[in-house]
Amino acid sequence: MSFDLQLKGLRALVTGGTKGVGAAVVQGLSDAGVEVITTARSEPKNPIEGVVYVAADLLTAEGAAEVTGSVLKRWGGIDILVNVLGGSSAPGGGFAALDDAQWLKELNQNLMPAVRLDRALLPAMLAQGSGVIVHVSSIQRLLPLPESTTAYASAKAALSTYSKALSKEVTPKGVRVLRVSPGWVETDASVALAQRLASQAGTDYEGGRQIIMQSLGGIPLGRPAKPQEVADLITFLVSPRAGSISGSEHLIDGGTVPTV
Repeated sequence: MSFDLQLKGLRALVTGGTKGVGAAVVQGLSDAGVEVITTARSEPKNPIEGVVYVAADLLTAEGAAEVTGSVLKRWGGIDILVNVLGGSSAPGGGFAALDDAQWLKELNQNLMPAVRLDRALLPAMLAQGSGVIVHVSSIQRLLPLPESTTAYASAKAALSTYSKALSKEVTPKGVRVLRVSPGWVETDASVALAQRLASQAGTDYEGGRQIIMQSLGGIPLGRPAKPQEVADLITFLVSPRAGSISGSEHLIDGGTVPTV
């Protein structure tokens, strides 16, 4: 049996597509024959052939408008939107370390880019009666770390709730909306974190990895996910082969979340 994902010729926008999971998603979709536009604050040093890069700051309304304008001008519509952009720069120290500015920054980084892009690009999907939107959330919404991820986890929880509400609204009109929630993914940034923790603890890189896994309560699989594994899941979910999947959240965490 052929497992062609039937993605060739479809049009996709991927945010945060120059590093980590976003870059892996861009590569995976491109390999599957999708026409891809991606965006980040700057273009990559080694661009993927055939992929269009738009340099913009999606943490601003102006940046979001620039990206959606480029997409609509080039294609007039879109088939796939993968909102990968997110992250955190909030300080450790628990609730007392988080002032209003930190809270707003986390929401503006992890919720509002998706809201703005969906609002601008959904009308074209609804007009054609088809499309798929993926919001990349995080298991932190289920397992927040009070010392360091309270605001980030809360913003991701807001993204997940928004995503579910949007799915209930637009799935009957032909647009599927999904959430993918990774656990710890071994991106370049995660490798740097493990190396820093290892140095502070006087251990090697594997020791640094263990420190991170222990902070999460353990990963039964024994390792973090790879960006390509997250990208493979997303590539399948946006394909017509997953056409009956909508409104759901898909964890890829090696078993980190201990509950049903």
